[in-house]
Amino acid sequence: MGTLLDSFQEALEKREAKLARRRLTILSPDAADFSSNDFLSLSTSSLLKSRYLRRLNACYAADHSLGLGSGGSRLLDGNSAFAEELERFIASFHDAPTGLLFNSGFDANVGVYSSVPQPGDAIVYDELIHASTHEGMRLSRATTKLRFQHNSVEDLENVLNGLINDDVSISSRNVFIAVESLYSMDGDVAPLKEMVQVIHNTFPRGNAYLIVDEAHATGVFGPNGAGVVQELGVQNDVFIRTHTFGKALAGQGAIVLCTSLTREYLINYARTLIYTTAMASPTLAAIRTAYELMQQGKTQSFQQKLQSNISYFRSQCDNFHMNDQSIVRIDYYDRSPIFSIRTKYPRELARYCQERGLIVRPIMAPTVPRGKERVRVCLHAGNSYEEIDSLMSAIRQWVRDSTTERPKL
Repeated sequence: MGTLLDSFQEALEKREAKLARRRLTILSPDAADFSSNDFLSLSTSSLLKSRYLRRLNACYAADHSLGLGSGGSRLLDGNSAFAEELERFIASFHDAPTGLLFNSGFDANVGVYSSVPQPGDAIVYDELIHASTHEGMRLSRATTKLRFQHNSVEDLENVLNGLINDDVSISSRNVFIAVESLYSMDGDVAPLKEMVQVIHNTFPRGNAYLIVDEAHATGVFGPNGAGVVQELGVQNDVFIRTHTFGKALAGQGAIVLCTSLTREYLINYARTLIYTTAMASPTLAAIRTAYELMQQGKTQSFQQKLQSNISYFRSQCDNFHMNDQSIVRIDYYDRSPIFSIRTKYPRELARYCQERGLIVRPIMAPTVPRGKERVRVCLHAGNSYEEIDSLMSAIRQWVRDSTTERPKL
């Protein structure tokens, strides 16, 4: 019998053989970023940096007892007036009753789905929902968990009606519908208005609850970057919204927007909040700074530049499609910064681009369904048209080289 380390080695070798082994990498500072979730390019913004440093200095000047670390979990020594004020400020910005901070979007989703559904309840989820939601559902006490076809309002209605027909007692239980507003791999937006209507029609008693993960929409969509829910005006129809700070807002952490009673429940039952050290003061200051910029309209120019880059890239893709779509296909959606380049050889295309200083990533199963592997392209406010031209040129050249070297591609 081999040792534990032998089994580790064997598992890694199996992944290596399948070309599925994951590795940490460090980006070149000179490379063009078409991969990260820093959609507004705020992480390199001099405006955000200068505002953040001023706020940080002001915080420590005003309170000499303020430490760098939080000192413990929120329920023990890690809470602060600054954290609670931040929650109220963000909730107000998002037109929500209140909110509760978590250390990450992953923690937020696991905390919500593992604690909120009760025994006998049901969760109906989009088939492309994030891994963090799946982890939360795995830990959930919900009796029934059913998926519906991605972004299909018709299939959602069918699944909900089927749930009622199969279990008449469900009318006295709770049903949670789990979706994202902007999906991270395909870049498409959920039809939230139509989903809300289906939910109201199917469960007129109000025992169905829509939960929306706005992680990738925060900062990008909606008034001043408030998200898709507020852009559509359906915030009063959503039970819980999750916004994260580590993508377009260049920070760390997340907030669950909810009612005051739900917040108190999560404080008592969400283990990813209870048993972890709270975010440090500098992290809270960074979050506050980014939200103040959004509230003041200072990020609108970043949103506009991002949309300009999206429009330009789409125009390049349309020209590309006419000639090369038999080799690769580029999928995109209206106003979305996320593009999918579909090909049989995503690793080879990604490597080809990376060698030319263009950072893109191959996305493989099980992150996406098998057979739907792709190269994921994320646009940013900080990308230049010249960088976009370089990326399209690299893709075209790779297609020409692949056609020559691999006729049956």
